[in-house]
Amino acid sequence: MTVTEQPSPGTAAVRVAELHLLREQARLGPSEKATEAQRAKGKLTARERIDLLLDPDSFQEVEQLRRHRAVGFGLEAKRPYTDGVVTGWGTVEGRTVFVYAHDFRIFGGALGEAHATKIHKIMDMAIAAGAPLVSLNDGAGARIQEGVSALAGYGGIFQRNTRASGVIPQISVMLGPCAGGAAYSPALTDFVFMVRETSQMFITGPDVVQAVTGEQITQNGLGGADVHAGVSGVAHFVHDDEETCLAEVRYLISMLPSNNREMPPALPPGNDPADRRNDVLLDLVPADGNRPYDMRKVLEEIVDHGDLLEVHEQWARNIICALARIDGQVVGILANQPQFLAGVLDIEASEKAARFVQLCDAFNIPLLTMVDVPGFLPGVSQEHGGIIRHGAKLLYAYCNATVPRISLILRKAYGGAYIVMDSQSIGADLTYAWPTNEIAVMGAEGAANVIFRREIAGSADPEAVRAEKIAAYKSELMHPYYAAERGLVDDVIDPAETRKVLAAALSMLRTKHADLPSRKHGNPPQ
Repeated sequence: MTVTEQPSPGTAAVRVAELHLLREQARLGPSEKATEAQRAKGKLTARERIDLLLDPDSFQEVEQLRRHRAVGFGLEAKRPYTDGVVTGWGTVEGRTVFVYAHDFRIFGGALGEAHATKIHKIMDMAIAAGAPLVSLNDGAGARIQEGVSALAGYGGIFQRNTRASGVIPQISVMLGPCAGGAAYSPALTDFVFMVRETSQMFITGPDVVQAVTGEQITQNGLGGADVHAGVSGVAHFVHDDEETCLAEVRYLISMLPSNNREMPPALPPGNDPADRRNDVLLDLVPADGNRPYDMRKVLEEIVDHGDLLEVHEQWARNIICALARIDGQVVGILANQPQFLAGVLDIEASEKAARFVQLCDAFNIPLLTMVDVPGFLPGVSQEHGGIIRHGAKLLYAYCNATVPRISLILRKAYGGAYIVMDSQSIGADLTYAWPTNEIAVMGAEGAANVIFRREIAGSADPEAVRAEKIAAYKSELMHPYYAAERGLVDDVIDPAETRKVLAAALSMLRTKHADLPSRKHGNPPQ
C-alpha cells in the first residue's frame, strides 16, 4: 500500500489504527484543561508519577481500556478509559514492582466498581508474583454515585492489603487529598510517604469536623504531611515535592526484598571496608551517662558510607528506627536517642519500635539494637495511657522475631527498659557492650536511696552517707564487667572496633534459622 492509499474499512490496518487512537486517548486523559488544573495544584499526572517511580520504558499497563458500567446521576454519559486509575507493573533498578496510580483528573480519583476491580487485579498479581506493590494515592474516596458498590470495592482492597501483609512490601505514596476509605488502605501498608501542602489524610474532612464538633481547622492542619509525620505517626516519610518523594521510594525499595521468601538485596561495600576503625566514637559519646549526644552520628559512623534511611524520623524522636547497610548487608537498626527525653521508652517510642521490629522480622532483615536507655518514662499520663500494654508490644515483637538479633549497650541500660531493648534474656543472639556500660535495675542514686534509706536518714551527715552508698553500689553492681562476668553480655568491646565486630557477627548469623511453635497466630498486646 502506497502512502497515498487509505486502508479499506474493516481491514486489520483500520482496527490497529483505531486501537492506537484509543490508547492515545486513554494515555492523554480526559482533557488538557483537566491536566492544567492538576498542574495548577502543584501535582503531577498519574502517568508522570509512574514514570518517575519506575525504570525508563519499563511500565506495562493492565486494563488501560477498562470503563465503568454504572448508570444514573449522569454516569452513563461519562465513561472515560482507565476509569480513573492506572495499573500495571515495571521495574525499579531492574526488579519487578507493581503499581497503581489514581488519576485525579477522572472523577477526582474517586473509587468506583470498575476502578476497584482494576486495583484488586493488580494486587492479586503482585501477591502471586511475589513483588512489591506501590500505590500512588490521589483520590477523593468512594464514588458517591455508585453507592455501596464503591464501598465494597474498598473492602476488597483492605482484604488484600491484609493478605499481603508480611508477604510482599506494600508502600503507599500520598499525593493528594485522601479521605475516608482512601486513608484506611495506606494505614494497612508497610510504609506511608506524604508530600507537604499537596497531600492530606483524614477519615472525616474539616467541614464535617466543624459541623459535628464546632472545631475550625484547615485540611493541612487536620491531616497534612507534617501532622501525620510528627503528631499522629501515620506517615513514615515526608517530602517537599513529588520528585524527591518518588526518588526516596525507589531508594527504600532497593533496601527491601521482593517478598518474605527472599533476603534483602546485598551490595558490595565498595571503598568502606568492614574492619574500618571507629576512633571518633570515643569523642562522640560522653562517658558521663547524664550528658546527651546525637545517636544518629554514632550510627552514621558505623554503617556503610554513613547512609541511613530513618523511618518515622519526626515521630517518637526518643528512639531511632532506620534501615542501613553494614558490609553491604541490609540491617534494621533500633537505637535510643539521648537527645530527646534522654532516650527513654514511652508509649509512642514503644509502638514505633515494635512495628519496625515486626517489619524487619517479616522481611528477613537482621536487627541491630543500640542501647542507651534510662528506663520507661514515668508519669500519670503514661500509666493511664497504657504504657504497660504499649511497652509489651515491643517486648512481644522482639521475643517473636526469628531474624538475626544483635544488641550493643553503649551506656545506660536500666530496669525493664533494658530487658525490652533486646537483651540476651529475651533472645538476642549476641550481646556486646562498651566499657562505658551501666546495666542495673535502676540508676545508682535511686538504688542507694531505696536500699539504704534508713541508714541515710539516720546518719549525722545524710549527703555524705548517700554519696558513699552510691559509690559502693556502682562499684559492686554496676561496673562495666558485671554483666559479662555473669554471661549476660558476650563481650565488652573497644568502641573503635564496633563496625568490625558487628560486621563479623552479622556475617556469621546470615544463615541463622529459627522456627516458632506451630500456631495459627499469636495474640499480641493491643
